[in-house]
Parts: sequence; C-alpha cells; structure tokens
Amino acid sequence: MRFDVLVLGGGIVGTSLALDLALRGRAVALVDRGRPGAETSFGNAGLIQSEAVMPYAFPRDPLLLLQYALNLKPEAHYHIKDLFKIAPFMARYFMASNRAGQLKTAAANAPIFGACLAEHRRLAGAAGAESMLRPGGWLKVFRKEESLKKVLEETRRDLEPFGVEYSVLDKAALQAMEPSLSDVVVGGIHWTTPYSLNDPEALTLAYARKFEALGGRFLSGNAMSLAEERDGWSVKTEAGPVSARDCVVALGPWAPDLLRPMGYKVPMGVKRGYHVHMRPKGNATLGLPVLDADIGYMLVPMARGIRLTSGAEFAHRDSPATPRQIDMIEPHAREIMPLEGRVEAQPWKGARPCMPDMLPVMGQAPRHKGLWFNFGHAHHGLTLAGSAARLLGEMITGEAPYTDPTPYSLARFN
Repeated sequence: MRFDVLVLGGGIVGTSLALDLALRGRAVALVDRGRPGAETSFGNAGLIQSEAVMPYAFPRDPLLLLQYALNLKPEAHYHIKDLFKIAPFMARYFMASNRAGQLKTAAANAPIFGACLAEHRRLAGAAGAESMLRPGGWLKVFRKEESLKKVLEETRRDLEPFGVEYSVLDKAALQAMEPSLSDVVVGGIHWTTPYSLNDPEALTLAYARKFEALGGRFLSGNAMSLAEERDGWSVKTEAGPVSARDCVVALGPWAPDLLRPMGYKVPMGVKRGYHVHMRPKGNATLGLPVLDADIGYMLVPMARGIRLTSGAEFAHRDSPATPRQIDMIEPHAREIMPLEGRVEAQPWKGARPCMPDMLPVMGQAPRHKGLWFNFGHAHHGLTLAGSAARLLGEMITGEAPYTDPTPYSLARFN
C-alpha cells in the first residue's frame, strides 16, 4: 500500500497531524501498535493551556531541592534506582532552567501556544467534536496568602507581556464560582481563556474517526520496523507493508528508541504521571479544573468522576509503576472538596516526553530526506497537538509555515 505520508504514533499529537494532512487532501496512514489515544494521551488533566507560555522550570531553591531529594513533596518523586539513567537529562534540564533559558523557551512557545485554541477549534469543528471543548478556563487555588502573592508577582512579570488573560479571586469570589470548594483555600487565579475536556481520549477518537472518514487508514503496526527506501519510507503493519514519500515520527516517549539506531541523539527524559478518578460526595460538584498550587496536584471534572492527577515522577520510562504520589495527595484533595472512594482499583500511569528546554521537537529531520519529527511536547501534548499539526502540515505540503520552525529543530541540541 502506498500513501503520501506515514504518521507513526496514534496519540493526540499524531492523530491531530493525520487529520490535518487528510484535510489538506493527502493520503495518510496512521500507524500505532494500539488504538488511538490509548497511551500517554489517555491520562492527563484535559487542559488546552493557552496561558502556559512559560516552561515548567527545574527548581533552584535549596530547601525545595532537599525536600525533593528526600522524596518528601507530593508534587515530585523520583526512583533512586533509576538515578544514573535519568541523571544526564536532569542535568541538562537544570542547566536550561536558568532565567535566560526560560525566557528563550517562552519566546519560542508564544506562537504555538497562541495558536493552540484556534487550531483545536479547527480540527474539532471538522470532526464534529467542537462541543467537547469546554470553555471557562481553569483555577489555580492557594492555601496561603503569601503563595498567592508570590505567584501573582510572577504572573505579572512573566505572562502579562504575552497578553495572557486572567482574573484574581478572593475567597468569597472563589467559593461563589465553585461552592463545593472548602474554606481551606484563601483565593486563586482564574485563567479565563483555556479549554478543558471531560474525556481527552474521546477527542482523540473523534479526530481519528474523521481522519478515517476522509479516507485515511489507521493501521496496527510496529514503528520500529521503519526502513528507508529509494523513494521514501516503509513500515510493517498487520495489513502488510506500507510506504510513503514522507514519514513523521510522532511516537512521544518512544521516539528515541526509533531514532537512536538512525544516528540521532535525542536527549529526552520522561516525567511520569498518574491519575485516578474519585466519586464526589453527596451533592458536591466541580465545574472547572482546579490546581491546588500549594500541594501540587489537580482535580478535574471528567466523565468518569473527579480526576485526581499527580505531579511529576522522575524514573525510567519502563520502570514499574509506583503511584505513591496519588496516596500522598488524596488526603489533601479531600480537604479541598468532599470526595468518596476511588472509581478504579489501580491508578493509571503515563509518561510525558520532555526535552531539556521544555520545547517540542518539530520539523524536518536534519539528515534524512522525507523524515519529519513531531514529539517531545512534555506537559502540553494535548495543548499543542493542533498547533503542531498545522506547522507540520504546512511544512510537509510545501506551504509557508505560520511560524519559524527553527527553534523546534532537533539540531538545537547538537
């Protein structure tokens, strides 16, 4: 079977790109070992974060670093046995998190985060799924006045120059907006423009259905069988070998496995994350996603219940699950709002693919004709899936890209 483009990876990033290319009239095969949206894209906070221009930086506070080193804080956890494996990434992440590095990443983030809402509206509209994009933004709430004051100062300094819209809520305004939140919180910031979802997997599946309705093919196959040929690329699938002139690697945390034998050094790390759904107690409700900023977790209203999401776990991608953070944050979540038991017996685990500078890798491969990269979106795979789809779609079809792709090239690490 011959196509115009192969897209390897059926997460939200790969599926969005496959749909974009199909809308541009290209014949596309989307190849994954499982169903669309079943891996990292399945479990997240369901946010399309137009405000998240500043990267999540490696902390510099000595006391906080000591607490992290001792695994005392629920928002971050690491595997001691994996320390030597993850140390190279952690060192590069630390170096890139100085003030100059943060500002450089923010400048590169501005155009792709600025486009994220419109691009998801475009794709969701085409897929008949625009109603899945829940408006209203999300809430960052605080237990301490000094924490709120500090974050407001950082917000005014870092985000107002990018035109980020927000409002500040005192305790009364916050509880008027979300009556089920307890008086543990003293106030918050309402990020007003982002979208949220009550089922991130459903959006990926909606994009996949529209992709197939346009003539695209979703095929079960092994991306590691990718082979370069005289006239392009081929990969083995259950339906037989498929080939195309262009191939996009959108494999998230598995991208380095494919690219390492091809001679590409991909300094990727993973931030693993967990979620579990909770049943609200009695008549308790939650209208918008809520980040408990002083503890470091989110409560998100989802179709399956209130999704309790953890912070970051630094470990090897394939190490056994250790959902200790969920156990640590659950008592704090019960302080914020009335919750009953867990819906699932075991928390879900996923792996966020992170580059040291917290920028994705998007664009043409430096040394292989017809090979393209679209991975490493860190905490923002869902957020940036539409922006990345447009950028890669324009580049692959020879259109002028809406923003300069240079900052996202893998060549920046060499």
